[in-house]
Amino acid sequence: MESEKQNTDFTKYTQSQLALRNGQDKPSIWVAYKGYIYDVSESRLWKKGMHYEHWAGQDLTEELADAPHSAEVFKKFSIIGILI
Repeated sequence: MESEKQNTDFTKYTQSQLALRNGQDKPSIWVAYKGYIYDVSESRLWKKGMHYEHWAGQDLTEELADAPHSAEVFKKFSIIGILI
C-alpha cells in the first residue's frame, strides 16, 4: 500500500465531497483514514453506509482506536483520493 500511495497522483476531495459518499446521497461509499479516501462500496460490512456505529462519508482516523481491528483493514480497499 505504501508504494501505491507514493506512486499515484490522487484526486483531492473536500470533507463536503466525502460526506456525499455516505451510501445515501450517492451510490459510492467512501471513508477517509489518515488523509486518504478509500472506496468501501463493495464491502458487505458497509452496505447502506453504516458499519456498526460508524457512518461512511467521514474521516475515521480518530475512530479507529475504538475498532476491534487495526489499520491493516484498509489494505483491502482502493485509495481513490486525498482528503483536503
